[in-house]
Amino acid sequence: MIPEKIFLCSICNINSGTCKEDCKFCSQSVRYKADIERYKQKEIDLILQEAVSARDNGALGFCLVTADKGLNDKTLNFVCDVAKAVQEVAPQLRLIACNGTATLEQLLTLKDAGIKAYNHNLETSRDFYPQICTTHPWDERYETCQNVNKSGLVLIAGGIFGLGETHQDRVSMLESLDSLSPTSVPINFYHHNEALELKPNNLSADEALQLIKLTRETIQNAERIMIAGGRELMFGDRQNEIFTYGANSIVIGNYLTTSGRLMSKDLDMLKSLNLEVATKVK
Repeated sequence: MIPEKIFLCSICNINSGTCKEDCKFCSQSVRYKADIERYKQKEIDLILQEAVSARDNGALGFCLVTADKGLNDKTLNFVCDVAKAVQEVAPQLRLIACNGTATLEQLLTLKDAGIKAYNHNLETSRDFYPQICTTHPWDERYETCQNVNKSGLVLIAGGIFGLGETHQDRVSMLESLDSLSPTSVPINFYHHNEALELKPNNLSADEALQLIKLTRETIQNAERIMIAGGRELMFGDRQNEIFTYGANSIVIGNYLTTSGRLMSKDLDMLKSLNLEVATKVK
């Protein structure tokens, strides 16, 4: 069943390429020396420009992403400063933070600064996780999601398909996500970078569409199934099909280290499907 309205979200990489973790899917790790733009703090004026552009193109969600493993005092203060600045120029945006591992106290500080939701993905199953990351455990990711629920922030939690995991790993990840009761579930499809150790994603578009369907069937209480990183590469000219398989949200614009397509093209796609852009959150 095709949804009536689509929730649009834009992500802003406010700290890029500085992470010391060894996640094999991530070009932001300094270990792999991927050819990406790297900076410790994006200029706030640039962030505000991105926020206004996102708002003007129909985005309700605006996600402030940092590259490190988790929050420290400096990063926490920066995210709070950015959140307050964005609220001044685009109060319509629903601010989301995505800053890795976070304690309950840190999450409450973000909440006080105007952050409404926190995104922390499980990435894959608990059993498969050691194959893609050895510098921190899956259980730590799960605990951060639990902290988000305790804080009263909206939990956004999803994962990545196409990392070399088995189908049972996919089912296991989705069941773990369901146990956390996320409001929104971002589904990413691995976008290969030649500097990374993982092999390219070998999923077909048909398989990927079935995984969107499986996500919706498994996490039935989620308000939104969001198709995020890798959408353009995974589906090509079949992107319009994702909405018939359970998706009702997409990321528009660029991703963290890869380019998306023009926001106007996504808006044209939705218009051609007679899908309205959501203008408020439940």
